[in-house]
Amino acid sequence: MVLDALRDLPPAPVLALAFLLPALEASTMLGVVFPGEVALLVAGAAAHAGGAPLWAVLVAGVAGAVLGDLAGYFVGRRWGHALLRRLPRRLVRPAAVERATALIRRRGGPAVFLGRFTALLRALVPGLAGMSGLPLRAFATWNAAGGLLWASGVVLLGYGAGAGLGVVEHRLGLASEVLPALVAAAAVVVWLRHRG
Repeated sequence: MVLDALRDLPPAPVLALAFLLPALEASTMLGVVFPGEVALLVAGAAAHAGGAPLWAVLVAGVAGAVLGDLAGYFVGRRWGHALLRRLPRRLVRPAAVERATALIRRRGGPAVFLGRFTALLRALVPGLAGMSGLPLRAFATWNAAGGLLWASGVVLLGYGAGAGLGVVEHRLGLASEVLPALVAAAAVVVWLRHRG
């Protein structure tokens, strides 16, 4: 059922999903509300189902992650402070922003790399790196390494989940054949007991 739906998706929407949501995560701060790994997991599962080639999903996901965060860095450098003031306080606490910015100033590129693996930080760290004055070269290097590892890992998890989904669907299919027989047998036993 689910795998059939994923298999029937044309490759273009699968690849667009794998590229756009990770790209928009930090560049528009969409990741504060909707993490990009959801798109990569779905695209990986679609690749397993045959909706798109795995290599293409990997390339789209990595490109979206790296380019989106690079755009987020430039947005943060130019408009970061103004944008942070407009975010709801319940989503992004000023104290957390200050701690993250201080961490980027102290640790530089490794903080960018580690920030990739936490949903809220993944959306904010590129902009904070731009705001903090982290040199572009350091940001780009650590961002590329983190984007490659994160996007590839999440797509491959989705691909593996697609394999597991096939097993689950098969077992549910068997259960849907066996369950009515068990219910019918139980009904016959109850009927015979009441009759006798």
